[in-house]
Amino acid sequence: MPVYKKVNKNFFKKWTPEMAYVLGFFAADGYITVNKRGGQFWCVQITDKKLLESIKKAIESDHKISTRVRIKISEKTQYRLQIGSIEMCDDLRKLGFSERKTRSLVVPNVLNKYFPSFIRGYFDGDGNVWIGYSHKKTKKSNLVLQTMFTSCSLEFLTHLHKRITSLGISGGSIYTSKKDYSRLQFSTLDSLKLSDFMYNDKIKDFKGLCLGRKRKVFEKFKKMRS
Repeated sequence: MPVYKKVNKNFFKKWTPEMAYVLGFFAADGYITVNKRGGQFWCVQITDKKLLESIKKAIESDHKISTRVRIKISEKTQYRLQIGSIEMCDDLRKLGFSERKTRSLVVPNVLNKYFPSFIRGYFDGDGNVWIGYSHKKTKKSNLVLQTMFTSCSLEFLTHLHKRITSLGISGGSIYTSKKDYSRLQFSTLDSLKLSDFMYNDKIKDFKGLCLGRKRKVFEKFKKMRS
């Protein structure tokens, strides 16, 4: 007899901080696939196994995390969680995610109270934060912080920017590369506001749904600045 894997098939039906985070992460590093037999799967893939284990726990899954060992020295080992569920795939479609979401990515109608978790999820997948100095060659070089979100969908980043602005984080600009991707970036003051927004003090426990190495960059900047 076939062994059926467990998962909370209602996970994407009700908004929670955990659902919003996983949805944000899926928007960055997830996809839906349909095989020749009509089986439907949604998958998330990342180089951080610990975070993937936290996502697995959040969706109450006992599915195995597969490993794709690096072929080149420059590559990192990839970890993938694949969930077979027509119901969950349909829920993701209702939220605006299609099989070919790279170009048609949308910002789902996330409730404001859960939007910090959605942003944190997307940031952990396709975001970056950087500390450096401006005007290095002058005597008055300044310590700066820059936060970026990357996507192949300019429309997605445009909507994301509008939503962030509507919640009180002004500033930010979108840069479009000739290499067919766009980047939404924020300078120092807005990056600090964004940090406070994503790592909301009201959330006492992120339940592992947070990439600590990225959060530590913001904390490092605050210490260097004080």
